[in-house]
Amino acid sequence: MQQFLYINWNPDLFAFQIGSWGLRWYSICWFIGLASAFFIVKWLYNHQNITFQERVYGKEKTKINVFEPLFIYCFLGILAGARLGHCIFYQPEYFLTSFEHIIEMLLPIHHMPNGSWKYIGYEGLASHGGTIGLMIALWLYCRKYKVKLWTVLDNIAIATPITACFIRLGNLMNSEIIGKVTDVPWAFIFHHVDQYPRHPGQLYEAIAYAFFFFVGLHFYCRTKKPVGTGFYFGLCITLIFTFRFFIEYTKDIQVDFEAGMPFNMGQLLSIPFVILGVYCMLRSRKKQA
Repeated sequence: MQQFLYINWNPDLFAFQIGSWGLRWYSICWFIGLASAFFIVKWLYNHQNITFQERVYGKEKTKINVFEPLFIYCFLGILAGARLGHCIFYQPEYFLTSFEHIIEMLLPIHHMPNGSWKYIGYEGLASHGGTIGLMIALWLYCRKYKVKLWTVLDNIAIATPITACFIRLGNLMNSEIIGKVTDVPWAFIFHHVDQYPRHPGQLYEAIAYAFFFFVGLHFYCRTKKPVGTGFYFGLCITLIFTFRFFIEYTKDIQVDFEAGMPFNMGQLLSIPFVILGVYCMLRSRKKQA
């Protein structure tokens, strides 16, 4: 009887297609996630009166919009970091073994057996790499626009969980990062993968990240914890990567070399982020004192 409660998951990968070109649900989820973060951080910048800042050029003072370039830095940092993170952390034996594969790592194309190239999009993005790429991009942004790094990190951290939520929903639409076989009544049967009921790990993460977003918003709107101490940044990565460490126990291995490991790659990469997050929250208490 329980098998009838399983969710048969077999969505079309494309929201719509025109000829051979199509727009994937995955891409739409990415767009919604990034757009949500854009408007949230824009609201935060305006609320804190840091959108426009004075700069001196020669003998003249002028006000510049320091928010507008932030999105470009974030987008490029997340995309580059997530892509390189996947290739280096999860498939180095493929992407680092030939010049053609290195090109595939950098560009959304695939080298075909007949020698031609085919556009396939970026198939493989790692959240840990995306986080590292984002942090580097924000550091470069702060150097150029003279904005306080901890202020930017805190503001981005408030919005980050909602972006992560939609990215995981994109993974769900792609039937990727699947969970282990299970008999829980809410199991999904991912027809693009096999016919076994599995944990919907992507959905677990999406729900958790949405909750973490409201936790951060609560601290900002209700407790009035100041931005710029590193508290929100520490809270964000501590919550996300602590949850990520434990949710990995419900996921199937992503690459063969993880078989037999006491901790998989996702868990190993989560540990330093949790340590950094706890440190930032402890540091923020001293800044507020």
